[in-house]
Amino acid sequence: MKKKKKEQTLIVYYTMELKVVMLLLLVIALARTATAAVDQALPGCLNKCGNVSIPYPFGVGKVAGNNCFLEEDLELSCTNAILYTDKIPVRNITLLGQLEMDFFVSSICKQSISKGETANEPTLQTASFTISSTENKFVSIGCDTYGYLNSYVDEAKYSTGCLTRCDNKNEEKMENMQGSDGKCSGIGCCQVDIPPGMNNISIQAYSFHDFKYSSNPNSCSVSFVVKNGGYNFSRDDLNRVPLDEAPMIVDWRVGEAACNVSKDKTKYACISDNSFCEDPPSAAGNGYLCKCKPGFQGNPYLSQGCTDFPDCKMGTHNCARAEYCHETPGSFECLCPAGMIGNATNEGGGCQPKQQADEFTKIVIGAGVGLIALFVGVSWLYLMLQKRRVLKLKEKFFQQNGGIILRHKLSTTRDSSQSTTIFNAEQLNKATNNFDENLIIGKGGFGTVFKGVLSNNQVVAIKKSKIVDASQVEQFINEVIILSQINHRNVVKLLGCCLETEVPLLVYEFVKNGTLFDYLHKQGQVGNVSWKTCLRIATEAAGALSYLHSAASIPIIHRDVKTANILLDDNGAVKVSDFGASRLVPQDQTEIATIVQGTFGYLDPEYMQSGQLTEKSDVYSFGVVLVELLTKEEPFSFQRTEEKRSLTFHFVCSLEEDNLFDVVQIDDEDEENKHEIMQVAILAARCLKLRGEERPSMKEVAMELEGVMLMNKHPWTNSSHTFEERQYLLSEAQSICEPGDSSGQQNTRYDSARELQLIDFGNGR
Repeated sequence: MKKKKKEQTLIVYYTMELKVVMLLLLVIALARTATAAVDQALPGCLNKCGNVSIPYPFGVGKVAGNNCFLEEDLELSCTNAILYTDKIPVRNITLLGQLEMDFFVSSICKQSISKGETANEPTLQTASFTISSTENKFVSIGCDTYGYLNSYVDEAKYSTGCLTRCDNKNEEKMENMQGSDGKCSGIGCCQVDIPPGMNNISIQAYSFHDFKYSSNPNSCSVSFVVKNGGYNFSRDDLNRVPLDEAPMIVDWRVGEAACNVSKDKTKYACISDNSFCEDPPSAAGNGYLCKCKPGFQGNPYLSQGCTDFPDCKMGTHNCARAEYCHETPGSFECLCPAGMIGNATNEGGGCQPKQQADEFTKIVIGAGVGLIALFVGVSWLYLMLQKRRVLKLKEKFFQQNGGIILRHKLSTTRDSSQSTTIFNAEQLNKATNNFDENLIIGKGGFGTVFKGVLSNNQVVAIKKSKIVDASQVEQFINEVIILSQINHRNVVKLLGCCLETEVPLLVYEFVKNGTLFDYLHKQGQVGNVSWKTCLRIATEAAGALSYLHSAASIPIIHRDVKTANILLDDNGAVKVSDFGASRLVPQDQTEIATIVQGTFGYLDPEYMQSGQLTEKSDVYSFGVVLVELLTKEEPFSFQRTEEKRSLTFHFVCSLEEDNLFDVVQIDDEDEENKHEIMQVAILAARCLKLRGEERPSMKEVAMELEGVMLMNKHPWTNSSHTFEERQYLLSEAQSICEPGDSSGQQNTRYDSARELQLIDFGNGR
């Protein structure tokens, strides 16, 4: 029984050993097949010379009258089992475009020079061969040596090289400087990189002084090209010629032009079905190489040279098992056999029985669906909570900004045609692209103004106000309702508001032609503003302010009248805007105590000193606007001299000195207009009186300007103005600039205006 069992064991052992031997034989056969495919020559041509394979396009001789080589430069010869190209021994050829040869060395020794001999000059005149600049070095050896590597391109000579000098009599010094054997460090041996693109080469070795100062009769100078690692220096090489030939790598190519030109020629070399053309580096010269496509191997220069690489047979696949591997053109794929399922690659876990895989798949799918459902549920809950939080926040802001009060007041408003529209936050966010900074059209002390487009394509101006004082919410709502009911062609219309945000948003009609300030002061614009235009603008602005003061349901004091708050529409009509600083005046009050607000240069001096806001404060500011229209100058500028720094002071004094037309800038000034200009100038001076009670009302100002315009239309009305009347107007101006009695005692009230110039108002608000 034991003997039988032992025999069975031996049979199994020998069977396994036989399988291993057969597997090794198969691998060797495949390797030989692959090698033969790579090194394949033309049919009938010599495939090897000695141990060196000869792949086409290289070849030796002819067969049946046909060349075994593609081009003359690639013709080789085989003598005594040694392969030659132009009498130079060839060591190896690769289809990757390189050839290794034993190239000759240039040398000259002291004994040869004494006989009058010169160094030999090895040459390589094959145009298809270029010295590889990455695989070789140029080396010179000797203690009195310099060497050249020359290249001839288009009859021009290019050279590189190196030199080395040393005293080989002092062995100890030489050893310290040179170091150990094997290193070519520059003393006794020098080496340099080879420039790309060198072909048609020659090598020359020289001695500086023909070894005149060398006592060693065996001194030599040697120069050669050698592949990297193909030569190790020894100090003994200084007294001999260490080698006659050195291994050198050259780059080879076929053709005379690049791929894009050569593909259309009859002698195009890449004829295999699965090959492609590749241009060598530009520095390597003209010509091209042929290569097999990825997944194929063989000789791309033969018609059937590139064959599919057997990944499955060679074991170069990533399938979990060899039987899972199936060859495909240029590649392979891993497939599970029938009755099994899964990813057949090593990375995929291999194949599993279908039933087991189905159960596992169901578990995975069930878990995935559960996780997705959980994620969706949590996300939905989070979004709902976020939406609820946003709604509560909007409701909080709506109440905080007086939304409840506004709704109640709107419900009791009889005239629904002029009621305020309450916008929601989403409407205005969409209209302004979430309040994009690129849509900002203005900034002021009371908020920022954005351009927006509503869903009905109406263009509006949306003002993002500063936070409203909680104690003034009801007053803010009252002002919104009243301002929305203002219906005057020269007042910007308030369309509505949004109270769902932290700061209230006010929606106005959009006026696109900019401000009067820009119209007057932009460079190159002043000369285009005629007197008729100035007069019309002044009249329309005065009419709008007169309406606010006396015709509105509750009088409104603008409190920030200036050219920057007077807009011009498409037709040049005036639109008074920016009621951020406005105050409503109760019917039983003529004065309101407030914190001083406004813009420096336009502020009423009396209001600044007393804090008592009246309608006459707007009158003073409008007087500054009139002066600005007449002079085209800004109200206050440190760029002007001290006496002209305050425009109002300089203007009134010029009027008093009868120099009005020295400061007025009107492009069409003539005798017909001068009387009108004088009337408006006197009116401006009256508006600028320091005491508010001495100023005219806005209604009077508007009527006087309308009268000047009427006189403009009916010039015969001018004839009644006499010299005495003009003198009266000038005396009126004089009383403003230098008020005083007949005794010459001067009142100093206007000097207070000088002092006001020196007050620092920060940003002007």
